[in-house]
Parts: sequence; C-alpha cells; structure tokens
Amino acid sequence: MKVLLTGSKGQLGTCFQDRLPEGWLILATDSDVLDITDYAAVDKAVGEYRPDVIVNAAAYTAVDKAEIDSELAERINVLGPKNLAAAAKKISARFIHVSTDYVFDGSAMAPYVETDVTNPLGVYGQTKLDGEIAASSELPDTIIIRTAWVFSEYGNNFVKTMLRLANDRDALSIVADQRGCPTYAGDIAQAIITLIQKEAEGGIYHYCGDKECSWYDFANAIFNIALELNKINKKPTLSAICTEQYPTPAKRPSYSTMNCAKINSYDIPSPEWLSALSSVISLLK
Repeated sequence: MKVLLTGSKGQLGTCFQDRLPEGWLILATDSDVLDITDYAAVDKAVGEYRPDVIVNAAAYTAVDKAEIDSELAERINVLGPKNLAAAAKKISARFIHVSTDYVFDGSAMAPYVETDVTNPLGVYGQTKLDGEIAASSELPDTIIIRTAWVFSEYGNNFVKTMLRLANDRDALSIVADQRGCPTYAGDIAQAIITLIQKEAEGGIYHYCGDKECSWYDFANAIFNIALELNKINKKPTLSAICTEQYPTPAKRPSYSTMNCAKINSYDIPSPEWLSALSSVISLLK
C-alpha cells in the first residue's frame, strides 16, 4: 500500500505516521514540500509517486482567523482538496479527505447524521463544506470524514492550552453552552487506516468521541486527569459562562454532536475520548 499524506506535521498527520501499518509505504508531505493549492505541483507529485491512496490531513483550521483571512482559508480548504481529488482520479487512486462538524449550524436536537442539512456559521465551516463538495465533484468515490474537537500530544489544541493556563491562572471562565464530542487524532488516524484496509465505499462518514460534553466539561476533565497524573500542581477554579460572555470573531455551533453509526458498521467504534485524554496527558511534559 502506497500512501501520499498531506498535512504531515499536524496533529492528524503525525498520528497517522505513528500508526502506519507494517509494509505500507508513505510519502509524507507538508506545505513546504507540496503546495496543495498548486495543481501543477500536486499533479507532478502524484504522477511521480503513484500512490494507491491520498490522505488529505492538511487544512486551514484557525476558526477565528479565517474570518479575516478568508482567501487563504478558501485556497487551502477548497482548492486543495479539489486538486488532490483531481490528481487521484487521474491515476485511479482512492482519496480520503478530513472535514469538520462545523459544517452544521448547531440547531439540531439529536446527533447529526451524514445526510442532515448543512449550514455553516462561519468562513472556516463554509470553506470546509465547499471543500467536501469540490472533492466529491472531482471524484465521486471520495471518502469524507467529518470529525470534531481534535486533540493529541502533538501541535496546538485545547488540551495543551488548558494545561498551560493551569500554570498561569487561578481561575478560568469556560464556555458551557457549546456541546460536541472531543476526538483523539490518533483514533481518527486509525479509523482512516481501517477504512482503507476494508476498502470502504466512498461518501461522508461521521467520526467523533463517544460522549457529548461542553467545553466546560472538557476543561474540567482535563484538569482532573492532569491533577491525578501530577501534571499540574493545582486545579484552577472554573466558571461556566455562555457564548455571549466570550465573543469571538467566528460564530460556532452550539450543538455539533454527530451520529457515528455509519462508520461503526465497518467495525470502527466511536472512540472513548476520556481514555485517550488520559493517555495524551500522561505523554505531555
């Protein structure tokens, strides 16, 4: 199995390389090696390496910054997957693209299924949705994995931010009226590998942590585990606040829990994020 991976230095890209099955070959690229917004460069790299599968873990993920940097977000999140899908189609390779729960507006009363109506609230969510459409238009067999609230031992994420703040602050105010499912990047990487191994059908798949929570609940869990593992000396006092009390440039869905039954049918269970969180925190200095 030959895989061309983009976004190799990000959370998902790094975790994917950690879990690469024995005997698989990989060309791991980041933006310094391959500019996915340049079709000529993508076509050349794919044509020369001739992978069986292209996994796109590259993305513009700065949700608030995207509101003012929309042109770059669109190039990376829309043109990038379009180029990769077109190049994959040219050599009959599979294409797997990672998307987000932020394609939804949060108005649902039950976990979102893959066929639910999308309605992004901000530039980030809109460009990710447009990227899904662009990739699928080029290559209908594209596999799209929507995931949520990604964390890991790598890169920048909510877990690392909370642990850093624990050293600097005695008290923190955390948004408690936005609900979703934290997801470990290592579990997403393994899910992608399993879908490849099982030759899964093209289409959209939802994949996120097994239990719904708020950002306040997530922070509370982070501090409790970190304290238990002696990674912090004290737990900050937490105050639950509403979204209006913490205004941000980008609007976020108040509810983005996703139903994972479709991907579960491939014997890929919804990951236990609390267990993963404990493992991640134990790895951090």
